Amino acid sequence: MARRGKAARQANSPRRGSGVVELPEGARPKGPVEGVYYIDTGDCELVADPDNSNGWLLKINGVMSSHIDLADPLFLDFEYMRWIAALVESVWPPEERPKLRALHLGGGACSVARYVHAAYPEARQVVVELDGKLADYVRAWFDLPKAPLLRIRVGEARAVTETLTPESRDLIIRDVFAGAFTPRPLTTREFNAHAKNVLAPGGLYVVNSGDSPDLKNARQDAATIADTFAHTMIIADPAMLKGRRYGNMIMAGSDTPFGDDPKLARKLLGGAVPAHIWADAQVRAFARGAEIRHDPPPPPEAPPA
Repeated sequence: MARRGKAARQANSPRRGSGVVELPEGARPKGPVEGVYYIDTGDCELVADPDNSNGWLLKINGVMSSHIDLADPLFLDFEYMRWIAALVESVWPPEERPKLRALHLGGGACSVARYVHAAYPEARQVVVELDGKLADYVRAWFDLPKAPLLRIRVGEARAVTETLTPESRDLIIRDVFAGAFTPRPLTTREFNAHAKNVLAPGGLYVVNSGDSPDLKNARQDAATIADTFAHTMIIADPAMLKGRRYGNMIMAGSDTPFGDDPKLARKLLGGAVPAHIWADAQVRAFARGAEIRHDPPPPPEAPPA
């Protein structure tokens, strides 16, 4: 859904189909090889970046998911990932070498986790990935940092989040999609409360919210986040903010003010796809009147026999 870098656009253009890569039972690939791989939730396709000999693109069930530059983990080809990186760096300047504790809900190729490791070498990260076979492939393809610096935990994102110790993370990034949208259980007020409980004071909750031009989903996401957190922000390009295209907004919430660094605004405007910041008052105005999502009520108890 997001407009991404040149490599991703070219990978989505017509080309000869890649063959299926068959691996012996229990075997793991030795580095990335182009082709289609069967995973637990369907299939994924690994595509070499035509403009970068170190670059790889990952599609999951036909949808572009991630880009990796094996030589430069700080390079992020997808615009929304660059916006996330800019926001994180504004809250935690890398030169101060903070020991971030990050939780990534949604793994893909672990592009943002690789970036965090490169920018914050002392960070401790957990990536939650639903598809165990995909997680095995990604570790084999991309030589990710080992535990305890980076652990991949196979499981459903909400179920894992609900097991975590309160105040045990500084940063939570929600980037989970089933088709064009995030599964509803990861978007409700109750789930946001779980995420807030897991965050330490001053922590940051960041979500990738995809939507169509009607912006109904984005308004509901914003309303639900604003109902949970005292301070909010949206980052997106002007066309998306005006409802002129399909795309992505980055939304964030915290219990403390954030995002007022003028360097952040300049950095976002200077990117390949210039992005604007909406501060808390603009987010709440955008979300006014939208549904605050809630979990469905529990089923009624059966009457006693």
